[in-house]
Amino acid sequence: MVRVESVEPDSYAAELGLISGDRLLSINDHEIIDIVDYHLHLEESHLLLAVLRDDDDIWEFELEKDPQEDLGLTLEHPQPRQCGNQCLFCFVHQLPKGMRQTLYIKDEDYRFSYLYGSYITLTNLTETDILRIIRDQLSPLYISVHATEHALREKLLGAKIPEILPLLRRLTAAGIELHCQIVLCPGINDGAALQQTIMDLSQLYPQVVSLAVVPVGLTNHRERLPKLEKMTQQDAKSCLELIHQNQQTFLQRCDHRFVFAADEFYLLARQKIPSFADYEDFPQIENGVGMIAQFRQQVEDVLQETEPLNLERVTLVTGCLFYDELRGFAEQISSKSEVVIDVVAIKNDFFGADVTVAGLITGADLLQQLRDKDLGQGILIPDVVLKDGGELFLDGLTIEDIRSSLQESVLVVENSPWGVLDGLESLADDPIEVIHV
Repeated sequence: MVRVESVEPDSYAAELGLISGDRLLSINDHEIIDIVDYHLHLEESHLLLAVLRDDDDIWEFELEKDPQEDLGLTLEHPQPRQCGNQCLFCFVHQLPKGMRQTLYIKDEDYRFSYLYGSYITLTNLTETDILRIIRDQLSPLYISVHATEHALREKLLGAKIPEILPLLRRLTAAGIELHCQIVLCPGINDGAALQQTIMDLSQLYPQVVSLAVVPVGLTNHRERLPKLEKMTQQDAKSCLELIHQNQQTFLQRCDHRFVFAADEFYLLARQKIPSFADYEDFPQIENGVGMIAQFRQQVEDVLQETEPLNLERVTLVTGCLFYDELRGFAEQISSKSEVVIDVVAIKNDFFGADVTVAGLITGADLLQQLRDKDLGQGILIPDVVLKDGGELFLDGLTIEDIRSSLQESVLVVENSPWGVLDGLESLADDPIEVIHV
């Protein structure tokens, strides 16, 4: 059973009379063990809920609803299982001391992979877990493979682990779809090892739906950790050449590219970003694969909707990696909106200059680098810099801290052309101190 934490007002659950503290026992006679069971059995039109009240009475609630509609319940969330691996490139191991404790949690939980798309290595699955995944068709799952050759994968993960290919074959044979990733470490799992991993995983297509290759991320806090080489321009070029060759092979074989490179490779290699169509249905966009192509696709529509605004000057924040792309768009929308947009790339002093993505900007770096600038009538901050769409930066500072320190209007906007336009319009219409758009 799972405890009800809260009930949304005016929801189905509120109308039924469910309350905080109720414990959900079953839906349509299916036992509810955790939040996964709740989501699995929620998508039916007719629901019969069995609920245990604090007085130990069991109540039954019945309703009809659209299968896609939610009940309006917030349920107790399970604590994530912990990762026992010691990956050579683990980002948690590269964090400095003194940060929020939650940042040091290494989660490795197949339930979160199914619910939220988080990547797991499959190294801590029990037979019971495997049987549940297959029985309940918990699909798709997101798998960190890194290498299919067993000894090399053990080296990368820093642990004695089961072989991955037999498990992948078992899951895919049972109908489970998988999206896989490789964190590429120069000189370790690139070249021939990368080619072997791509070929092994492609043999499991179409159940292995896609494969993303992303570059290793290294911070300045790799104390007493194995030495890893950072990705060079030539490394990125070599990787892209191999991936593009495989894409052409797969296109001829199954009309699907299968393997995709993260945008960062193209920027490092100084090569042209593929077209929107080349990313097919964007199966790995949350992994930084195709974000620039998607961004560019939205630009034309946004510019058509942009009109002159009653606004003079604003500041738009990003990471160093995306600066050139965002500056080009800012010049276009500035011309249409008649607003001067100053794009500022925040250098990552906290993690090190080699960390260039916007999602790892800290509040301290942002404050330090904006403090003496003319920020205009407000600051637009992309939502990716905040934890899970909330108010916190990685270092624990908040949007309120930024506003108070800089004494400026601060808007958190969607990380897209539409988000920028919405932010400009909101500042022009209602220049309030803090707002999410």
